[in-house]
Amino acid sequence: MNTKITLDYQINRLGFWSAILVIVSGVVSMFLPLDIPAGSTAEHADRVAWLITNRGAFIAGWVNQIVAMLCATCVLFGIAWQIRGGNPLRAILAAMVVLVSVVGYIIPKFMAVWTIPQLAEVLSSGVTGAGAELADPLLRILNGGVAFSLYESLENLGFWMWAVFALLVAVPLYGDSVASKIAAVTLGYIGISYHVLLAALLVGIVDLPAIHGYFEVTFNVIVIVIIAMGFHFKAALAAAR
Repeated sequence: MNTKITLDYQINRLGFWSAILVIVSGVVSMFLPLDIPAGSTAEHADRVAWLITNRGAFIAGWVNQIVAMLCATCVLFGIAWQIRGGNPLRAILAAMVVLVSVVGYIIPKFMAVWTIPQLAEVLSSGVTGAGAELADPLLRILNGGVAFSLYESLENLGFWMWAVFALLVAVPLYGDSVASKIAAVTLGYIGISYHVLLAALLVGIVDLPAIHGYFEVTFNVIVIVIIAMGFHFKAALAAAR
């Protein structure tokens, strides 16, 4: 087995196991909270109290989200690798876009694990001095339930990068296997629909709170891509043996 085949095998194996872990983390996420049940409609004081009471579960939920995001990123890198033969420039650009998306995703998720629990702790304990007065406005800014918060803005950067990635790889990914066809068509839908929604938002046809749900629906179908590519990676591993 030469170096090229070994690298191809390793990337396909990484993509396959990453796809499995994405599905597992998705199941785990159904049992772990990411915010107070009332979401953006909850009173700020109630949110602080909830964060203190559910600190452990909240942190575990967001650690699980980080794992899911990193595994999904590995799947996307695997997709970029699949198109390298006929479209090397697109593959390079797609990999660069995925790296940018990691930056957009990891910052708010890390803040959810590290910063938000500490801010809630400061507010609940009544500590003063040493910048404690900033805890309240910072926690409000990092409210993930508000569509225009700093937290959601960074998340939306990650979503946008995934949509750009989808446009880059959708056509060259469309191949002979059923799995690659399903993944390519789904990515095409994600890339086109997201940018149509983004254009509608930027020209003022709809506002962000109204369109936020459509953005979520658009990206929820990414699970179809993950599952389809899992089968594709598995077939590639079997063919390499």
